[in-house]
Amino acid sequence: MSRGLYLLAPMISVTVALMTFIVIPFGAGGDITIFGARLGGLIVAPDLGVGVLWLLAVGSLGVYGIVLAGWSSNNKYSLLGGLRSSAQLISYELSMTLAVLGVLMASGSLNLEQVVARQGGQFWLGAIPQWNVVPQIIGCVVFVVAVFAETNRLPFDLAEAETELVAGYHVEYSSMKFAAFLMSEYMNMVTASALIVTLFFGGWTFPGMGRFSGWPLLVLSLLSFGIKLAFFLWLFVWVRWSLPRFRYDQLMRLGWKGLLPLATLNLVWVGVAMTMGWIR
Repeated sequence: MSRGLYLLAPMISVTVALMTFIVIPFGAGGDITIFGARLGGLIVAPDLGVGVLWLLAVGSLGVYGIVLAGWSSNNKYSLLGGLRSSAQLISYELSMTLAVLGVLMASGSLNLEQVVARQGGQFWLGAIPQWNVVPQIIGCVVFVVAVFAETNRLPFDLAEAETELVAGYHVEYSSMKFAAFLMSEYMNMVTASALIVTLFFGGWTFPGMGRFSGWPLLVLSLLSFGIKLAFFLWLFVWVRWSLPRFRYDQLMRLGWKGLLPLATLNLVWVGVAMTMGWIR
């Protein structure tokens, strides 16, 4: 056992989980002023113009916590869990990133505030909100499935797989170190759900928001974001109740032969649709 890396692994997992949410806008400040300063949008890091790159880059570091935990525990079940997770996360990150690229092409910005602003206040056929999920439904499905794999949730929890690996990479952990891994998983679920809402479902925007301003807009935007976020958190739980765990060959086949071609197709579709003027 490598004691230093053994203790470092849960710290990495929790730190990465806490650092990813800071670039996600979760409410509209509008023209509200507090102590003479305009509130603007509700976001922890509002001036980070490369928010999407930050989120993808920092989020990809979470695998180090799992791999180090599996290797430093000096346990074959832990090591298998760490190896499974590293291959799984690398495979599904490719599809997830391609799905995000379609949204970035349509919005023309790496700033998530701009991504949300583009989806707000506009409608197709007078009634359908211009959220990215409508023209990029394939990219949305790919992103949601990849997010399930990235967060190690059923049916993609091959890194833990209690019936096969006796909890996998964290089998040698207990007390707060074990709790840190579980907390990081659930924090990643919240961040992943918030990212789905932000990229494809309009973020904090809602139909008819142009009729509100000031404090009513702030409250309603927070309520809109909270409802959408709660729905996708419920989706995580519902899928866990409903689907069995994949075999590892099925997991990898879905990532490389299923999601990756679909994500590429979505990217080509967005480019063609923007050229033809179907997506503005």
